[in-house]
Amino acid sequence: MANFNKILLVGNLTRDPQLSYLPSQTAVVEFGLAVNRTWTGKDGQKKEETCFIECKAFARQAETINKYLSKGRPVLIEGRLKFDSWTAQDGSKRSKHSVVIDTFQFLGSAQGQGGGQSQGYGGGASSTPAVGDSGPAVSDDDIPF
Repeated sequence: MANFNKILLVGNLTRDPQLSYLPSQTAVVEFGLAVNRTWTGKDGQKKEETCFIECKAFARQAETINKYLSKGRPVLIEGRLKFDSWTAQDGSKRSKHSVVIDTFQFLGSAQGQGGGQSQGYGGGASSTPAVGDSGPAVSDDDIPF
């Protein structure tokens, strides 16, 4: 039987990214992502739920995320689910799912004020970020749609 582990999420960072380095000097960044879902219930009332997801990226991607993203900023991520389990200090068993990022795309304006304009980076681990090298700034008013 074939296996497939891929996840696509669009959400907002719940906290500033936390950058650290492995003993091999590989960069690691961790942050939380909030993904909202809204719908109308059978009673006609608008309902909303928020899913909070822990995310982790490595190497150049980690450094780019740490440099350009902050709490509240929207981002699209593509990655895979990872399951971790451990024993807490009190002896209880703990576990959680997290997302290991393969690629990501900045969303919103460069000032973090939303909008649909994509920013910078959408490549894989071997790609170089285009942030800062994208030429003249384009505002939402310049986009014809």
